[in-house]
Amino acid sequence: MSKQKYYVVWKGNNPGVYKSWEKCQQEIKNIKGALFKSFGNIEDANKAYEMGYDQYKKNSVKDHVLDGPELNSISVDAASSGNPGIMEYQGVDTETKEVLFKMGPFNNATNNIGEFLALVHGIAILEKDLKKKIIYSDSITAMSWVRKKRCQTKLSRNKENEEVFILLDRAILWLKENKYSAIIKKWETKNWGEIPADFGRK
Repeated sequence: MSKQKYYVVWKGNNPGVYKSWEKCQQEIKNIKGALFKSFGNIEDANKAYEMGYDQYKKNSVKDHVLDGPELNSISVDAASSGNPGIMEYQGVDTETKEVLFKMGPFNNATNNIGEFLALVHGIAILEKDLKKKIIYSDSITAMSWVRKKRCQTKLSRNKENEEVFILLDRAILWLKENKYSAIIKKWETKNWGEIPADFGRK
């Protein structure tokens, strides 16, 4: 009897963890540049999926020399004074640092929420810009929320942050109703320095 395998699909029709090769094949069929891998147990598969492809690749390949970032891209970041606190987020051209969008400040919001909103905002912009297809974020949490198409914040919705939650509702709806070709990549701060969209408040 063959050992049970689990299949992680990072980029496919419906990213996730699957228990059969047949189901995995269905999810990567006709997907250009599909990203997937098999694992011997469910724990490793779930961990790899939550980590995201870029981070998994970085952690699993020893002595791997990271190339520099792709400059024909955009980078996004968020900052908050307090967590929760006053939050804002922005997206910039990775090479020129030209600000493409800047939102906020918003009251009673978290940095993770800002990172998520920035990533979705950037993805939507890339879908209108055929010259760029790569977006960088330094937030593993935001990347995970985008893949799941939901925001897993523990922050309570109230009158003070209603504006932010309206934006979250719109972002989640956009992810659910749109397929995007943008490639999300993890910004390697340790090797490349601060992400170009950084607010410089550290």
